[in-house]
Amino acid sequence: MKKLRIHNFHVEDVVFGDKTKYENKVLYINKEEAINFIKEDKHITNVDIEIAKPGEDIRIVPVKEAVEPRARKDGRATFPGVTGELSPCGEGDLYALKGVSVLGVGMHWGSFGDGLIDMSGEGQKYTIYGELINICLVADTDEEFERHEQQKKNRAIRWASHKFAEYLAKCVLSETSSDIEEYNFEAVRNRNSDVEKLPSVVLVMQPQSQMEEMGYNDLIYGWDLNHYVPSFVNPNEILDGAIISGSFMPASSKWSTYDMQNFPTIKELYNEHGKSINFLGVILSNLNVSLEQKERSAIFVANLAKALGADGAIVTEEGYGNPDTDYIRCIVALEDVGVKVVGISNECTGRDGASQPLVVLDEKANALVSTGNVSELIKLPAAKKVIGELQSLARDGLSGGWAHDEILGSSVKEDGSIIMENNAMFCGDAIAGWSIKTMKEF
Repeated sequence: MKKLRIHNFHVEDVVFGDKTKYENKVLYINKEEAINFIKEDKHITNVDIEIAKPGEDIRIVPVKEAVEPRARKDGRATFPGVTGELSPCGEGDLYALKGVSVLGVGMHWGSFGDGLIDMSGEGQKYTIYGELINICLVADTDEEFERHEQQKKNRAIRWASHKFAEYLAKCVLSETSSDIEEYNFEAVRNRNSDVEKLPSVVLVMQPQSQMEEMGYNDLIYGWDLNHYVPSFVNPNEILDGAIISGSFMPASSKWSTYDMQNFPTIKELYNEHGKSINFLGVILSNLNVSLEQKERSAIFVANLAKALGADGAIVTEEGYGNPDTDYIRCIVALEDVGVKVVGISNECTGRDGASQPLVVLDEKANALVSTGNVSELIKLPAAKKVIGELQSLARDGLSGGWAHDEILGSSVKEDGSIIMENNAMFCGDAIAGWSIKTMKEF
């Protein structure tokens, strides 16, 4: 099997210039040309590009998507089935701009799955995107059918973000990088005898797929994951753009496309492969609506893990609440066939932290890692500049924001300060493996 090679070009600054290019670790963007490219999508009715850098007194909301700029020389799409024709992921050469992300931001309107990012101050620590240089694609669209819906598909802005990220990365296709990541996923059978002596571990991923109407869920090769059943996947495919994020999940629980492209848990398992574990790969599962569907998927996952010869598994879910049932049932099914499990998720323990952390629990789920409480209250002072529209946090039903509370009032105060639940912090619980949060003992 061929290797996946990611040629990394580290970006230390982003500025507007006469030509889109990468030079001396600076990314220059011709703003007029970039806007004209974005507006080729006729559903984009108004667009601007703004740059937000760590340390600047900037608040960004409503954030709908984050994408790492990447491109290929061989003509294949960075996101097959989305930015171009279908082709296999998981091998070949990718060219990536590191230290930056393209953010899809609503010019005015937010929705349930959108979030907030602060680039400085107390709020910066709550999400990794406060540490990146963010190239903000700020847009409005003609999607009037969902303008005042709490739950939006946000298709035009999300698709524009993927295409714009690919557009930007093409400026390094003729460059040479000294920083190349290599991922060589070996066939599961007939591995080196020293590797096969190690404990065999599989990663079970449960991306968002609950919405039965198409357009809200994560996609794999452009295919809505609501149609998907658990299957064995080469981890390189995840890192290589096979999956893009959806619009449904509350923001702090979301796996953005940037998260998928850099999934830290996959990278750590690769790092330990041949040292402390035999990394078998990924079982890509799903999240369902009915209990029967949840049980069926748990059976599929357990049977796949057993057939692969897994000794242990890491199970991680994108979301909380209803998906907790998929998460716990999957853990229990694996334990029942002799596979030891560690689970990674956030929790919903209420604003006082005293409630049951997951909707469903089981005594067999006895090794759980929490990445944060979605209900934790966060109070932040006003920012000097807002990219997007601050009132969207209160007005548009963002998870974690509200227009009125009898005690707390609106999430957005007259002076521009805010109070919200962690729910609204974009990818704030870092379930993909970024999390630096820890627990206190009492």
